[in-house]
Amino acid sequence: MSGSILRPEELPEIRHLHLFRDMTQASFETLMASSYAQNFPQGLEIIRQGDPADFLHIVLEGSVELFAQGAGRECTMAVVRPVSTFILAASIRDAPYLMSARTLERTRIILVPAPDLRAMFRRDTEFAVSVINELAACYRSVVRSAKTLKLRNSRERVASYLLRQSLLSGGATSYTLPVEKRLLASYLGMTSENLSRTLRTLEADGIKMDGARVIITDREKLTALAQLDRLIDGPDAFSGQSGSGLPAAEQ
Repeated sequence: MSGSILRPEELPEIRHLHLFRDMTQASFETLMASSYAQNFPQGLEIIRQGDPADFLHIVLEGSVELFAQGAGRECTMAVVRPVSTFILAASIRDAPYLMSARTLERTRIILVPAPDLRAMFRRDTEFAVSVINELAACYRSVVRSAKTLKLRNSRERVASYLLRQSLLSGGATSYTLPVEKRLLASYLGMTSENLSRTLRTLEADGIKMDGARVIITDREKLTALAQLDRLIDGPDAFSGQSGSGLPAAEQ
C-alpha cells in the first residue's frame, strides 16, 4: 500500500471534476505535484472517525463506503465510486473526520494533502469558489437525506429511492441496485430484515425484485406511494462527485 506518483492518464480525470475544473493550470499542477496515489485491498478501513483529516481523497478505481458509529450502532452514510472526492469539509476546516471509510473492493485513491488544499483555497479564487459550491452541494444532500428520514415512513423511503433511481436511469423499468441491499438498508435508516420485508410489501405497489434487479411492474402505483418531492429528492447538479450519497443505478 505504499504511495506512488500519479499516472499521466489520471490527471485529466481529476481535472475534469467540478472541484478542480476552474482553477488555473498552474494551481492544479502544484496541487497534484504534492499528491500521490495509493492502492488499497478490499475491506480495509482507510480512515477512522475522530482522527485528524490529513488528506482529501479522490476515488479513481473501486468503491468506498463512508460510515458512522456510535452507541454500539453503525450506519452507512454514502458509497463513493469513481471519479469522486470525499472528506472535503474536514480537510478544508482542519477538523477531525466525522465518518470512517472502508474499501468495498480493491480501490485506487489519490491523496491530496490537506495543508496544500487549504493553501490553494486561499491562493486560487476560482478553486475557492469551486470548494464552496462543492460544500454547498454536500450540505444540501445531507438536508435532503434528513428530510427523507424524518418525513417518510420506511415504505415511502424505499419507494421514493427506487422510483428516483428509475428516473435517473432515463425512466428504466428494470435496473440493478447500485449497492448491496445491506448498504441500502443502512443508508435508508433500516435493518436488512426490515428492508427485505418492505420490498415484499411493495410488490402490491408496483415493484418486483429479482435478486439485486428491480423491476417496476406498475409505475402509477409506485409513483402514488413515493410522492417524489423536488425539495426532498432533487437532484442537485454535480452532487454525485462529492461522495454525499449513493451512486446511480445500473441498467
